[in-house]
Amino acid sequence: MLGEKGRFVLPPEFRKAVRDSGQGERVLCLAKHPRWKCLTGFGLGRVAQFEAELDREERIALERGTDFDREMRAAQLYGFAQVPFDDSGRFVLPERYFRLGGLSDAVYFQGGGLQFTLWNPEELAKMGAGWEDAQEACLDLAARARTGKGGK
Repeated sequence: MLGEKGRFVLPPEFRKAVRDSGQGERVLCLAKHPRWKCLTGFGLGRVAQFEAELDREERIALERGTDFDREMRAAQLYGFAQVPFDDSGRFVLPERYFRLGGLSDAVYFQGGGLQFTLWNPEELAKMGAGWEDAQEACLDLAARARTGKGGK
């Protein structure tokens, strides 16, 4: 939920992964997800993998005989914002990401590993088959937040 002073809170499990990826830096990297109406979040360490990711995506496109605009994809990958967060995980979301990710006053953090996604619960609810677990987890967290029992 959007807290006081217009801040969101990065949940502890995501906070640790982001900080570890950034060698202790408390910087959340945010970008528009290339396919879904949500944001993607990651730590600074993921940036070192971008060139290999571009090479892989280009190779796959060549194998499939599909177009690949490396310059556009690089602009998408490297066009992220670096958002600092405090020890409690509080961060201010840049205004453009409310629009790009379809976010409002509630954000659901989904996933893990190299990156995760940040969803408006209403947008997540629109996703089709394969998203049921995330949708139910989001509903559970929203219910707990309404009753004051916490959540991410």
